[in-house]
Amino acid sequence: MHRISFAIAATMLCAANVHASALEQFKTFVGSTKAARGEFTQTLTKNADGAKKTSAPSTGTFVFARPGKFIWQYQKPYEQLLQADGEQLYIYDKDLNQVTVKKLGDALGSSPAAILFGSNDLEKNFTLAEAGTRDGLEWLKATPKAKDTSFEQITIGLKNGQPEAMELRDNFGQTSVLAFKKFEKNPALSATSFKFAMPKGADVVNQ
Repeated sequence: MHRISFAIAATMLCAANVHASALEQFKTFVGSTKAARGEFTQTLTKNADGAKKTSAPSTGTFVFARPGKFIWQYQKPYEQLLQADGEQLYIYDKDLNQVTVKKLGDALGSSPAAILFGSNDLEKNFTLAEAGTRDGLEWLKATPKAKDTSFEQITIGLKNGQPEAMELRDNFGQTSVLAFKKFEKNPALSATSFKFAMPKGADVVNQ
C-alpha cells in the first residue's frame, strides 16, 4: 500500500514538474543547482543578402559552479576555451596560442553566462517572462536591463526542471542556438577545478 502511494506521489510530482511554467522550473533549477556539467552543440544563424544562413555546428563541454566559476570548452570544429575562476575570465585561442584576460564582473554582468553560471540574483540584470511552449519545452525569455549589452534577448527552453536549450539574439540580427545534453547536476568538484593553467609560451592580452 505504501509502495503504491509512493509511486502515485512520485508520478504526480514528475507530472507537475513537466507542466510547471518555465519561470517556476528555472527558479527551481537555479535554487537547487550549485554546480553542473554536460555537453553542448551550438549553431549560429544570421541574415545575409536577405536570406538566413546557419553555420556548421560547434560542439564541446561545460562545467560550472556558482557563483561565476565555469569552463566552457569548444572542441569541434575549432578548439577554444573560456574559463572563469570567480574573479577573472580567461579566453584561450589554441590556434593563436593567445590568452585574453578580463575581470569577470565586467565580462559576466548581463551576458548569457550569467544566467547559467552567475549568482542567483538574476532579476537584478534581467527581466524574466514566460515565452510559451515549443518543441516540447517550456520557454523563458530573459531581457537584459542594461542597454550596453550585446544581446537583445535570451530565451531558455526547459524540461523536467533543467535547461535543454538556449537561444541568444544579438544586436546584429544573429541568433546563437545552444542545445545541452548529458546534463549532470551538482557533480563533485575540487577547489582547484577552475584554476586556469597558463599554456606554455602563450601571448597574454589583459583587457
